[in-house]
Amino acid sequence: MGLFGRKNDATTTATTDAVSADLAALSGDYTIDPSHSTIGFVARHAMVTNVKGSFQDFTGALHLDGGDPSKSTASIDVKMDSIETGSADRDGHLKSSDFFKTDEFPTMTFRSTSAQALGGDDYRITGDLTILGTTKPLSIDLEFNGSAKDPFGNERVGFEGKAQIVRSEWGLTWNAALETGGVLVSDKIKLVFDISAIKNA
Repeated sequence: MGLFGRKNDATTTATTDAVSADLAALSGDYTIDPSHSTIGFVARHAMVTNVKGSFQDFTGALHLDGGDPSKSTASIDVKMDSIETGSADRDGHLKSSDFFKTDEFPTMTFRSTSAQALGGDDYRITGDLTILGTTKPLSIDLEFNGSAKDPFGNERVGFEGKAQIVRSEWGLTWNAALETGGVLVSDKIKLVFDISAIKNA
């Protein structure tokens, strides 16, 4: 079931009406449910292991358009001082001037600019990611997990997503050299998303 814009070729043109009809019930505005969603990251540490973390405070919204899926959009705002990695000392360092400078730049944002279907339940949404006041494009690969009505009557949609950034491109350049070669923190960071969103009344 497609949610975002499909490429305009002969196959997709022939099925546009059917796809739009299937999506009609999902069209609308949605609010991301942070208590059932995760925005996380994975960084390589000391060249030998992965450190995982997540943000505990964020808000977001989706707009799904079944009649014209290319108009579907997404936006997310993340409070950077809500970062958690399982170590208070490491969290404090990440909030400091060496990394996220949360006093000066309290929020990370994502605003979508386009989206496309990749086939099946796989999609790619592209937008502007802003960290430390620097805005650069980011593409997120998504898998649509389906829709359901929960026991409280909420209509939900779910997605899993992944992306990768080079953190130095957003000004996150702090590092430390290892005696054995390499650096303490990888420049490449994996981003992971597990999103549940509730349809607005």
